[in-house]
Amino acid sequence: MVNKDFFQALKDLEEQKGINSQYFIESLESALTSAYKKNFGEAKSAYVKLNPEKNTIKIYSYKTVVAEVLDSDKEISLAEARLIKKSYKIGDTVQQEETPKNFGRIAAQTAKQVVMQRLREAERSKVMDEVNTKQDELVTGIIRRIEGDNVYVDLGITQVDGVLAAKDQIPGEKYKINDRIKVVVKTVKEGFNAPYVQLSRSSASFVRKLFELEVPEIASGEIVIKNIVREAGYRTKMSVYSHNKTLDCIGACVGNKGMRVNEIVNELGGEKIDIIPYSEDAGEYIVGALSPATVLYIHTNVEDKTSLAVVPDDKLSLAIGKSGQNVRLAAKLTGWKIDVKAKSAVPSLNLDDETKETETFDNLFDGEDAFGDLN
Repeated sequence: MVNKDFFQALKDLEEQKGINSQYFIESLESALTSAYKKNFGEAKSAYVKLNPEKNTIKIYSYKTVVAEVLDSDKEISLAEARLIKKSYKIGDTVQQEETPKNFGRIAAQTAKQVVMQRLREAERSKVMDEVNTKQDELVTGIIRRIEGDNVYVDLGITQVDGVLAAKDQIPGEKYKINDRIKVVVKTVKEGFNAPYVQLSRSSASFVRKLFELEVPEIASGEIVIKNIVREAGYRTKMSVYSHNKTLDCIGACVGNKGMRVNEIVNELGGEKIDIIPYSEDAGEYIVGALSPATVLYIHTNVEDKTSLAVVPDDKLSLAIGKSGQNVRLAAKLTGWKIDVKAKSAVPSLNLDDETKETETFDNLFDGEDAFGDLN
């Protein structure tokens, strides 16, 4: 069968959709072979070959040369084989081109079904690949609809809307149709008809990406975010460092007159952000992590990564934070268990308000456990 228009259509699809025509040809050969067997004998040994250079579709049957024929669909006698070609011997395969009646119509129907199916699969795969490039990236989309607690965001990718679920929203935020919104692509999964894209504004990753956007030194890698923890809508703590000792990491993140960090705070609806310098010294790191509270004394136990921070009496609530939020985030940021006590609770320590110490101490609490439950 010669069908120039058919192969031209495959070329047009390749140009328009960016899908290699070989992808269709391999699928078509398999599908047409199955269609031929279904209509002209399942037992037949046959295959269909497409040749785009010659614009031909050919069907070949093949049989094995045997001394005694037991299955005429798959075997041919030596005598019959030698009528075709004298050099055939037992065990050879005889291949012949077939020209079945009415197969053109069957082939056309099969080809249409296969091409449409493979086209859908290829386009879906292409969309999935495009979405996967957005994984963990900050994107700006447009809110298209709101259904219950879910907000659906147009990401500018054909047939794909990202889902901003309630748990991924910043508490208290209000959303309106057609609003532009920044989100981070949290996860991408295969869906039934299209990829399922889960978005987030509540994750620590979202804040990280905002800093990468606003602070060129972070984007370039000159400043490294060592860790970042967050309770969305309330507070974020972030530790930073740089191998360039002359670079003011905190100042670069805050920006001139606070311009950089204020952009991020505004995006987060007023959420507090504590930026602290990372330190290899656990005591220094924990003191910074408890910001904005003042720490008078810090003790660390390396063996079980527990620590005690002593603060002025009037700063105890600030150090602990509402519902323990400040000390909880500090513990997550540093990876240390932190117990905070007021100065008056440790009378055996003689500390003035300007002193911070990191020395080891024993028996300050007359055997009482200094490290309370942080959970």
